Amino acid sequence: QVQLMESGGGLVQAGGSLRVSCKAPRDILSVFNSYVMNWYRQAPGKQREFVASITSPHTTNYADSVKCRFIISRDNSRKMIWLQMSGLKPEDTGVYYCNRKAVWGQGTQVTVSS
Repeated sequence: QVQLMESGGGLVQAGGSLRVSCKAPRDILSVFNSYVMNWYRQAPGKQREFVASITSPHTTNYADSVKCRFIISRDNSRKMIWLQMSGLKPEDTGVYYCNRKAVWGQGTQVTVSS
């Protein structure tokens, strides 16, 4: 039973932009509102790493590697979060995962070509 569903990945050239989305269709609205939501990513052959988080209300935190390039946002009424990525680099390539507590989505692939 899928609890977090990512979408929006794809192939983009270096310097380009992409937005990935995550929805939590099974969450009760009031419960979703209480969660800190996170984005992680995993590049081939590397460990999964933190990318960004957002509380409710909207306090955000970013990994140093993506600061000033990525923006995390959420819409509690839609039980969704997004990661707007700009100035993409080949090293941003990986599977991007939505997360809250111990729950992970299936991931969406982002590939940045040089």
